[in-house]
Amino acid sequence: MVQLSTSVCLLGSLFGLLLLVPVLMALTPPSMCTPLKTLNDSLHHRRRYMKHNFPINYTIRVHQKEVFKLSTINRMRLQVEGLEDLVLQRLWFRVNQGVLKKIIRVLPERHPSRPYSAELERRFRDAEGVFVGLHTTEVCDDDLPETIAEIWDHLTEEPNRVPESSWRFVTPKFLLDNFCHTMLCLFSDCFDSTEAHQDYCGVAHWRKGRKKDLQPES
Repeated sequence: MVQLSTSVCLLGSLFGLLLLVPVLMALTPPSMCTPLKTLNDSLHHRRRYMKHNFPINYTIRVHQKEVFKLSTINRMRLQVEGLEDLVLQRLWFRVNQGVLKKIIRVLPERHPSRPYSAELERRFRDAEGVFVGLHTTEVCDDDLPETIAEIWDHLTEEPNRVPESSWRFVTPKFLLDNFCHTMLCLFSDCFDSTEAHQDYCGVAHWRKGRKKDLQPES
């Protein structure tokens, strides 16, 4: 009986360790967290550079798929069974690559927010480079779920082929708010307790994004 009990305990411990393996493997590597934390440091100043330095209600035109919010992540997870965070992270990089380009494009060379935006893009590219290096074999478009692949295709369309109904007008700060909140959600294990305790992936947060921040093109 003693031997049987010991065997059961050992099997139980082994099973418990096996259950922990996916969790441990899912943690974002420190090499990825370092540039993301640097990026987050820059995003802490977005209100000053993306709101105070712009006229009231100033908006820029972006593709509707570039309005990438917490509710977007939640909806995708409901639509695609077993959707991996890696796929959403890849999409996050693709979306915000275009967002940053569009913000910089509207800023004159001497605009007070131009240096900040250029530095933000540089830090973003540093993080993107690390991400691609860590996931070289996975970063190919062919293995994307159909729903994600369709979004990817929309984001790579030539602007002159995008229907008028697919454009949205949003404020630069709104775009960087989404940028920041979705980053904290998708890479939550990289950040300190201040961000982690807010649970940016939670329903309470993505519902806040339902306010009418968008202005339809006239």
